[in-house]
Amino acid sequence: MAHLDYYFTVLSPYAYLAGNRLEEIVARHGVSVTYKPLDIMALFPRTGGAAPKDRHPSRLAYRAQELPRQAKKAGMQLNFRPAHWPTNQAPASYAIIAAQKAGGGDLGGLVQSILRAVWVEDKDIAEDAVVQECLTAAGFDPSLTFSGMLTGAEIYAANLEDAVNAGVFGAPFYVLDDGAMFWGQDRLEDLDLHLSGKL
Repeated sequence: MAHLDYYFTVLSPYAYLAGNRLEEIVARHGVSVTYKPLDIMALFPRTGGAAPKDRHPSRLAYRAQELPRQAKKAGMQLNFRPAHWPTNQAPASYAIIAAQKAGGGDLGGLVQSILRAVWVEDKDIAEDAVVQECLTAAGFDPSLTFSGMLTGAEIYAANLEDAVNAGVFGAPFYVLDDGAMFWGQDRLEDLDLHLSGKL
């Protein structure tokens, strides 16, 4: 069975815009997935990138056009200026890691719920109550926000190092065990074609 490492940040509008397409693709091809939330703000300076606030105005102006355009294309709601962005990524990331370890729920649904909380619902995913609501909706024990903190913190830090070592420089980023890499939700079709042997 092929395996895919999915590197992302719970703050990424592009990870949000991926919706459930990754989950549909891997289900179709029988690919296993490890979800690897990471600190994108720590990744950028280590891989030649810059946080949005530090980018050239021309790049920010393009982003302001591109995000609403991609949301419309995907038929998804998007608040381009969410009330709680950026916010502390760690609590939601730790919860995803803990949920993945615990099993028994819909992990893809949890990730999508957390991203939707940021980019549609104007909720602060740094708050335990918000993360617990997402955990419950995806079929996980909401107490994972507390019980999974230590393991979550360790794996969260390790995910950053794994990303750097794997050549990851943005999010969402998809890395297959055959070495193929795909950056961005707009490359999910290419991932699907690759897994089909067509690309």
